This record gives sequence, structure tokens and C-alpha cells, in this order.
Amino acid sequence: MYILLALIAACALGIAVHFAVGGRELRGVALTPAAATATAAVVYTSMQWAGVGEDSAWLWLASILGGVVVSAVVAVAVTSVRRRSDAEAKAALGI
Repeated sequence: MYILLALIAACALGIAVHFAVGGRELRGVALTPAAATATAAVVYTSMQWAGVGEDSAWLWLASILGGVVVSAVVAVAVTSVRRRSDAEAKAALGI
């Protein structure tokens, strides 16, 4: 049940990442929170299966901060790919 706390925290911080990283008009509003939440779920579950207890700070730090880092990387990558593809499309159309 504690996994919900980690997922909610990662999702909320993913929303903060969406607004902190520039170019948010070039990606979906749910992309960064979804990436943060999915990463936090995978990390939390993996660490639980590895035997890390719920009272360990490493479990919480790895799952929440790992989700935030991955969501920031995803946001930057998607934004840069979108900018590049938009520039190529404009060049191809002669705009």
C-alpha cells in the first residue's frame, strides 16, 4: 500500500518537471508525470522484490528521485526531437 505514496509523490514531481522544463507546448501534458510514475513503480517494485524494506530511505529516494530524473530526460528528449522534426518539416515545405 505504501507504493501509492511513492507513485503520488513521483506524479506530483513529474508535473513540476513538466512546467520546469522549457518547450511544454511541444509535448503532451501527461507525458512527464506518466514517465515519472511508471519509473517510480518499476523501481519501487524491483527494490521490494530485491528485499529492501519499506522503512528504508533508499527505497523512497530511488523510486521518487529516479522517476523525476527519468521524466526530466524524457521531457528534454521529446522536446528536442519535436523541435528538430518541426524544423525539418518547415524546411521541406519551404516555410
